[in-house]
Amino acid sequence: MFQIDNRIFYIILAVLIIFSLGSYLQNPTNLMNLVLTIPAVLIAITFHEFAHAFAADKLGDDTPKRQGRLTLNPLAHLDPIGSILLLFARFGWGKPVEINTRNFTRKISQSAGEAIVSIAGPLMNILLAFVFSMIYCAILKFAPYNFLVSNVGTVIRSLVSITAIINVGLGVFNLIPLPPLDGSKILRHFLPYSAKEWLDRNGYIFYIIFIAIWITGIAGYIISPVIDWVMNGILWLCAQIFGIGILF
Repeated sequence: MFQIDNRIFYIILAVLIIFSLGSYLQNPTNLMNLVLTIPAVLIAITFHEFAHAFAADKLGDDTPKRQGRLTLNPLAHLDPIGSILLLFARFGWGKPVEINTRNFTRKISQSAGEAIVSIAGPLMNILLAFVFSMIYCAILKFAPYNFLVSNVGTVIRSLVSITAIINVGLGVFNLIPLPPLDGSKILRHFLPYSAKEWLDRNGYIFYIIFIAIWITGIAGYIISPVIDWVMNGILWLCAQIFGIGILF
């Protein structure tokens, strides 16, 4: 997880928002989806960062707790740029949770502890995607037809489905094994010591690669098929549980 301060990224985001808002304003359905995405983003980021803080706290590091991150208050976890990206691009990040690996319990190595804390966020998002997909299937299975076709029913189904999709997007995106995303810390734990030393010396190279694929949009092309595959898999499993055939 990370923060970006370079002003060029704010300019890029401004352009993205301006062009996106044009299409949203021209299409009431798209505008409604944007509005429904806001609570989905709040839920995804809040639980993702809380999971990081919770895992660190359970491993013995009270740094997140002292910094007020062991909470489900969205204001403690939002990163402006990452949140905007989640709204418009369906992938992004939250405010990074700071940890001190030296505080971890001696039952595990610092490297393993960092990997556990790192994977906690994406796993939480996948879990939430499964929960909201179950809710979506339950609505289709048990809700009266009149409710399903009503405006209220349509809005509720859209909110639930968007929340599931946003969580998958956040979880999958953060598993990319490039610094400073969670995936890089997970991968680092399994690398030999020499490789870790090399990464420590040359981590900026991968950071540049990440920035490049993010700005050019390559990241979206890479992870969008993965997001679709994971989301379809979760939805298929939930549909099997409820004995229905559905698509978002």
